[in-house]
Amino acid sequence: MMSDKTSTFIEVRDLQIAFGQQKIHRGINLKVQAGETMVVIGGSGEGKSVLLKELIGLLRPDQGSVKIDGEEIGGLKERAMASIRKKVGILFQNGALFDSLNVSQNVAFPLIQSGVSDQNRIDERVTHCLEVVELSNQGEKMPVQLSGGMRKRVALARAIVNQPQCVLYDEPTAGLDPIVSDSINKLIRRLQKRNKVTSIVVTHDMKSAFHIADRIAYLYQGRIYFEGTPEELKNSDDQQIKNFIEGVSDNHHCLE
Repeated sequence: MMSDKTSTFIEVRDLQIAFGQQKIHRGINLKVQAGETMVVIGGSGEGKSVLLKELIGLLRPDQGSVKIDGEEIGGLKERAMASIRKKVGILFQNGALFDSLNVSQNVAFPLIQSGVSDQNRIDERVTHCLEVVELSNQGEKMPVQLSGGMRKRVALARAIVNQPQCVLYDEPTAGLDPIVSDSINKLIRRLQKRNKVTSIVVTHDMKSAFHIADRIAYLYQGRIYFEGTPEELKNSDDQQIKNFIEGVSDNHHCLE
């Protein structure tokens, strides 16, 4: 645990959202401390990815509050949200790379969008971020030439190119083999330790969750059912939690 970190970077209060008649979040309350890695787990359809989109204003909740670095984002216009998004990078589940741009151009895209025009600065940042994700000298490749793991690494380089204080990861190891998954997990940990990056990681992969988490939040039936350390989760006697960790059906599983 990062006991020396006491400031709250993300605070969510009574977050509620519904799509039509389907209630996704029924009152989520969560605090993420600066510099820690919070892993969010839960069944399919529980709204884990929805939560990430609410944290950066891509989706607006029906009710509740989201604060990023002490600033309430609920009433912010799109221009004001741009400054928030400089603080928070996101790694989308499928990488979401632009197929028409090469690796370097994909990584540079957020810098250009944020108004950076100095090509030397752009090249320097892109080179550094590709080194961080262990993809040096791959800048000229097109996304179609990359493996799934490499695409995730490029997407991660793009997520950190603006030097955000926080990175949101949506299923960073989905579809990857165990060895590549382990390398992604180590990258997430390295970013946290070296750069003091605050991280929220959505995953179904319990091995990854236990490997990278400082704390784990279990989302169930629209609320945070459990929040605590990996050890506390492992040692829980709660049957619902044990069933989820062990992959045992309880006949109440939410479908996609």
